Amino acid sequence: MITKRIIPCLDVRDGRVVKGLNFQGLQDVDDPVALARFYNEAGADELVFYDITASAEGRSLFVDILQRVAAEIFIPLTVGGGIRTLDDFDRVLKCGADKVSVNSGALADPGLIAAAAQRYGNQCVVLSMDVKRVQGRLHIFARGGREDTGRDALEWAEFAVKSGAGELVVNSIDTDGVKQGFDLPMLDAVAARVKVPIIASGGAGCVEDFVELFQHPGIDAGLAASIFHHKQVLLPDLKRQLQSAGVPMRI
Repeated sequence: MITKRIIPCLDVRDGRVVKGLNFQGLQDVDDPVALARFYNEAGADELVFYDITASAEGRSLFVDILQRVAAEIFIPLTVGGGIRTLDDFDRVLKCGADKVSVNSGALADPGLIAAAAQRYGNQCVVLSMDVKRVQGRLHIFARGGREDTGRDALEWAEFAVKSGAGELVVNSIDTDGVKQGFDLPMLDAVAARVKVPIIASGGAGCVEDFVELFQHPGIDAGLAASIFHHKQVLLPDLKRQLQSAGVPMRI
């Protein structure tokens, strides 16, 4: 049986890990290198590193911090932020990333997904989707959740997978930082349209939220930030409790 994954997320701005609510009101949390080291030792299955203002600021991802983070960990590392070209893929992979997450860059150039999958393999290409309900429809947002593209999230997910995306990170802007549980109806809708691993993001507040998440077919991993950063939930405890609840875990 394939084990489920628990993935902490480092949202990095100006060289520091930050966290907000519904993608707003970002507050300083910690040093990304120190947190990466902590999560590696605590038993995280993977780590996600987002340079969250790179796309909005129209610049490339900060590679110096990324290199320092990659040097500290021995678990798979997914990196995103400001990924607009194949050269950007190449640069972050050479800095130590195992997978590359693309969001705004793929929205601007949908052909980037297929080009990257052809060059680096589907397993390397991760589509990050920032999703919010707009008049009852699931819309894709770009530029760190600042811009409503008007695109239907389910159609975009299906297109990306057909183009070669090997994994989806589905971020719910509606539940981000709220800590009242994952956006399960949205995740179910995405899982019904694609057959690649889905990483659920946005809304985790307690162990029970992860237990409930993994009862839903098609969800392969749970991603969270603030509850791990502030040690409201400890990774070893979470994984033991999930295993006790019948969720296959790597302990």
